[in-house]
Amino acid sequence: MLRAYLLLALAILAEVLGTSALKASQGFTRWAPSLVVVLSYSTAFYCLSLCLKAGLGVGVAYAIWSGVGMVLIAAIGVVVFGERIDWPAVIGIALIISGVLVLNLLSDAVKSH
Repeated sequence: MLRAYLLLALAILAEVLGTSALKASQGFTRWAPSLVVVLSYSTAFYCLSLCLKAGLGVGVAYAIWSGVGMVLIAAIGVVVFGERIDWPAVIGIALIISGVLVLNLLSDAVKSH
């Protein structure tokens, strides 16, 4: 199961890199960030597929992938791109983190694989 989570972590990191590069690609008008987008998303989906093959359920893997990815992208938006978030966004992000923690720590859906 550790292998599945390591692959999921790689998938998340690749997706976050790709999404960050998507912003920098300016609508695919800049070739270098556009190439990073394509390679990162390809890597993300490949690692996600290996994670599923390693035994993590698709519902759980996707929930963790999208939840953690959203939180990381929101943080990168603030730190790297100077975006601002308001209190409702902070509360929403906290709820996403709570959901991922509940899923991983308490759900039998994760433990049964």
